[in-house]
Amino acid sequence: MRERWFGATGRRVPEIAVEGELDVGDALVLDDVSDARPLREAHEAGRPIVVRAASAEAVKAALAHPEVAAALVPPEQRDLLDLDLRELTYGP
Repeated sequence: MRERWFGATGRRVPEIAVEGELDVGDALVLDDVSDARPLREAHEAGRPIVVRAASAEAVKAALAHPEVAAALVPPEQRDLLDLDLRELTYGP
């Protein structure tokens, strides 16, 4: 399982997690990464950022931003935990 830094907390978290199973504390929780402004502001403040993602493409889009600590997938889509992001990004 690959991990990322959870903002400036000093904590590392799984890069893909099931929503409700990861303590996100006071993280900024977004539904997508279409607006760069809140990403930039939270990152500059050291605040963790997590993004909800219900598809492989949404997970890929969220994690393409280094500021994002984790992509949160719905409980009914646990199969997204097993995504091979390298293959999804670069091909087989």
